[in-house]
Amino acid sequence: MTTVRRGAAAFAAAAVLCTGLAPAATAAPSPSATPAPPTVPAGLYGTKDPTYDGVWRQSLAFIAQTTNGVQPADEAVAWLTKQQCADGAYSSYRADPAKPCDATTMLDTNATAVAVQAITGVRGKNTDPALGKSAEAGASWLKSVQNKDGGWGYNPGSPSDANSTSIVVSALTALGQKPGDVKSAEGKTPYDALLTLALPCSTKDGAGAFAYQPDKDGKLLANADATAAATLAGLGKGITARGVEPQQTPTCTPEAKPTIDRAALNGASYLAAALAKTGHLNTPPMPGATDPTEQPDYGNTADAVVALAAAGATKEATGALTWLQENSAAWAKENGPAAYAQLTLAATAMHVDPTAFGSTDLLKELAATGPAPKATPSAKATAEASEESDSDSTNLWWIIGIGAVVGIGIGFLLSGRRKK
Repeated sequence: MTTVRRGAAAFAAAAVLCTGLAPAATAAPSPSATPAPPTVPAGLYGTKDPTYDGVWRQSLAFIAQTTNGVQPADEAVAWLTKQQCADGAYSSYRADPAKPCDATTMLDTNATAVAVQAITGVRGKNTDPALGKSAEAGASWLKSVQNKDGGWGYNPGSPSDANSTSIVVSALTALGQKPGDVKSAEGKTPYDALLTLALPCSTKDGAGAFAYQPDKDGKLLANADATAAATLAGLGKGITARGVEPQQTPTCTPEAKPTIDRAALNGASYLAAALAKTGHLNTPPMPGATDPTEQPDYGNTADAVVALAAAGATKEATGALTWLQENSAAWAKENGPAAYAQLTLAATAMHVDPTAFGSTDLLKELAATGPAPKATPSAKATAEASEESDSDSTNLWWIIGIGAVVGIGIGFLLSGRRKK
């Protein structure tokens, strides 16, 4: 769940490169004055340009808050629902929501899926029937653009990828629907699509991982972000998943005929091994960067923590969570609402109080990036919600069946970012 969606970042970078290659005769003179910062609409979380992530960061903020008993302001909820198109879909951001969506509107499966989850969470303690209709409309649109292989791409019709497919699974799960029952025209489910992106345990580099998509030669390359997303989705869980008992150390176990739950657990084993190397995940430098060394990847490390917690591998996730508590404050402050939301979800998954995350009160900092919340929980309500979630998680463990997961656990997330 990277804060700045990488597909958007890549698109912006490509635009810059294309501008730089424009013929000199057609290039406009560089303005001497610094461009004015973008105007952020009232009700929206964050202060940065929302063009590529407005709906995404708003939705993640809602999910992190409602999971912890915080009810967003009506103004903020209204901003999100007004972004929705008449057919239920969302784009990354619409500057003029009063203008109807048309053929030129870039519809976004990731934004739609995360908005469905956000609205579902807000609806939990809201009597407005319009919220329920909004969430159902979003889910219906997602089903209408399912690819033949059972998955979803970032935009309707684009090739399926692990992240997009997984965030849609998370949305369906939030609505209480069974993703395995959602079939394409070819009779394929989201799990069929995810299995095609799972690397076998015999793979020398990346055993058990998931790829985002096949590369241009059809080869699957391990991707930690895609693995965190697909691990959770593989067992039908959502991004608000919490740690389950008993503690299980994930291992990569091959099957003659791979199943999605086994593939998800194999994904958890890949993440555990990746975190064991340095205590956190890394990201390669951006093209053209002066520093060629890898940099810490805070967002994907948080995703991996949720994945492992949901897989019952809390011991393997503890070191990474501690690292985030000690090192993520500056990153979260720079990146704003989505970053605070990711950290909140990681803390919640590990049953750690997000108001005492290292030296940071994540819920307070998140709330400060948008309109003041409508309601915040009492200490008693927070404790009761935690106990209820613990009970639900334990029951889910036994429902899934110990027999299917002996020696391992259960597993994680979302993301809805386009990345290769």
